[in-house]
Amino acid sequence: MENTTEGKWDSLPVKLHDSIMQTLDELGFTHMTPVQSACIPLFMRNKDVAAEAVTGSGKTLAFVIPIIEILLKREDKLKKMQVGALIVTPTRELALQISEVMGQFLKKFPQFRQILLIGGSNPIEDVEKFKEQGANILIATPGRLEDMFRRKADGLDLTLSVKHLEVLVLDEADRLLDMGFEASLNVILGYLPKQRRTGLFSATQTQELEKLVRAGLRNPVRITVKEKGVAASCMQKTPARLCNYYIICRAEDKFNSLVAFLRHHKHEKQLVFFSTCACVEYFGRALEVLIKNVSIHCIHGKMKHKRNKIFSEFRSLKSGVLVCTDVMARGIDIPEVHWVLQYDPPSSASAFVHRCGRTARIGNQGNALVFLLPMEESYVTFLSINQKCPLEQMAPVSDVVDVLPKVKALALADRAMFDRGMRAFVSTIQAYAKHECSLIFRVKDLDFVALARGFALLRMPRMPELKGKNFPEFEEMAIDTDSIRYKDKQREKLRQKLLIELKMKREERAAAPKRHNDKNKAWSKQKNRKERRRKTAAKRNRDEGSDMDDEDMKELLKDTRLLKRLKKGQISEEDFEEQLTEDPHSSAGEDSRSSHGT
Repeated sequence: MENTTEGKWDSLPVKLHDSIMQTLDELGFTHMTPVQSACIPLFMRNKDVAAEAVTGSGKTLAFVIPIIEILLKREDKLKKMQVGALIVTPTRELALQISEVMGQFLKKFPQFRQILLIGGSNPIEDVEKFKEQGANILIATPGRLEDMFRRKADGLDLTLSVKHLEVLVLDEADRLLDMGFEASLNVILGYLPKQRRTGLFSATQTQELEKLVRAGLRNPVRITVKEKGVAASCMQKTPARLCNYYIICRAEDKFNSLVAFLRHHKHEKQLVFFSTCACVEYFGRALEVLIKNVSIHCIHGKMKHKRNKIFSEFRSLKSGVLVCTDVMARGIDIPEVHWVLQYDPPSSASAFVHRCGRTARIGNQGNALVFLLPMEESYVTFLSINQKCPLEQMAPVSDVVDVLPKVKALALADRAMFDRGMRAFVSTIQAYAKHECSLIFRVKDLDFVALARGFALLRMPRMPELKGKNFPEFEEMAIDTDSIRYKDKQREKLRQKLLIELKMKREERAAAPKRHNDKNKAWSKQKNRKERRRKTAAKRNRDEGSDMDDEDMKELLKDTRLLKRLKKGQISEEDFEEQLTEDPHSSAGEDSRSSHGT
C-alpha cells in the first residue's frame, strides 16, 4: 500500500477524541503526515500494521494516538498494574523521546500512567517504581524489558501485568535487529498475549525484518509511505527538503575545516558524527576548547549514566553542537537541527541516510555535509546509486586556521588527552578496515602520516597496521612522551609508581643471569596478593576524592593489568604499547545490545 496524501486531522475516516485534537492543536500539528494518515485508521480498526517510511516522517504520532484511542475504548478499565500498551525501541534516547511525546497527550488523560524502562539506571529502582506507581503504558529498550520479566523474585510479576495487553509497537524495528536484539525480542514476544494489535515501524525493509513480521503480526497491512513528487521507481531515502553536500579535504586539513565550519555556524544547532567512541572523546574535548561561546555536548554508546541527561539538555538548546557516534543516528528527534556533519563516513550506506535524517524532519528544511578525503570521492557516486541519495559538492570552507598546534598543546598539558588522541587514531583505522564499502575505503590507501598530523599526534602509535613501517616524514615532538603528566593527581601518582616498578623490573632483568622460569611457583598466592593490592589502590583513589570518572578508572585498571603482564614477561614491550593505545570502546562494537538495552 502506498500513500502520498496529507490532510487535516478531522479528515480522518475515524474520529479522534476531543482531548487528542486539542493536544494536537496545542503542539502545532495542524496537518497529518502521510504515515499518520495511513496508519492511524488501520490501527484503530484492529489491524496489524507493518509501516516503512523515510526517517523524520512522523512515525511516533502514528502509534501514540491509536494507543490512547484503543485504551480509551476498552470496556474494562485498566487497573493500576495492568499494562495495556507496550512500545519497544532500540535506544534509550529514542525511548525518552517517545515518553516525552506520550506525556504531552496523557496530561489530558490522568487515568493512564506510563513508565520508562531503559538502561543507565538501577533495575531495582525500576521494579520499586513500577510496584509503587503501576503503569498502563510501558516504553522500554529490549534488554531492560527482558530483565524486568525475570524480576519475579523482587516482587514484580510483569508476565501477569501484560496479560491485558492491547497494543504492541516495535519502533525502528530494522534497527532493533541490526543491534542484535532478535533473541531478546523473541523472549519478550513469548510473554505477550497472542490476541493483540501489533505495529511494526521501520525506515527500511530487510529479510530479517520480514521474519519478525511473520512471527509477530497476524495478516498485517503493509504500508510504504513515500514523499510527494518522488517516483516509486526511484524512491529517495532522504527527506525531500534536505540539502545534502560533500566537501573534499586532505587528512591534515580535515579537523581545521570542521572547526572553521562550526565557528561560521555557531548560532545554529549542529550534530557532528564520528565513527568511534574514542574519536568523540578526543575531538569533542578539543572542540570544547576551540569553539568559544558555544555549548558542546558529547554522546556515545559506552556512556552509561550521563547519556540521558546530556540528550535532554541538548534537545532543549536553541543552538549548540552535539558530538556523537551512530548511537544518535536512528529515530532520534532533536528539534530544529540546522546541520548534520559527518566527519567520518559511516560503516554502512544505510547509516549515512539515517544520520542525515536527524535534520529536515516533519517537512522542515535541513542541511547535511560529509567530509571526504580525495581518494574517497567515488563514495558520492556510490550513494547516489545505492541509496538514491544525491550529493552536491560544497566549496572549501573559508577562513580556515591551523588549530592543530592548540590540540597538541592540550595533549602536552594532560596525559589523558594524549591517550585519547592515540586511541582515536587507532580506532579510526580499525573502523576504516571494517567499512562495508571496502572497494572505496581501503586501509592500504590511507596516508598514515597525513592522518596522524590531522589527529595532532605527538608520535606515531604502535599498532598492527603500522608494524614494520618507518615514517621519517612524520615529525615527532622533541619530548619524551613518558614525561607528560595526568592532570588528575591520583591517576598521575599511580602512573609514577608503575613507571618506577617497570624501570626496576627492566634493571633486574638486565642484571640477572638467565635461569629457568619458575613463575608458576606459588602462583595462587601471588595472584591473590596482587589482586588485593589492585583493589586497595582502586579503593584508595575513590576515598581520596579523585576526579576520575568511571571510564578513566577502567582505563587505568586496564593499564595496570597490562603493566603487570609485561613485568611477568607474559607480553613483549611492543605488545604492551599496542594494547595500551587500543580503543577500549571502538564504535564498531558500540551497537551491541549491552550498549543500549541494559
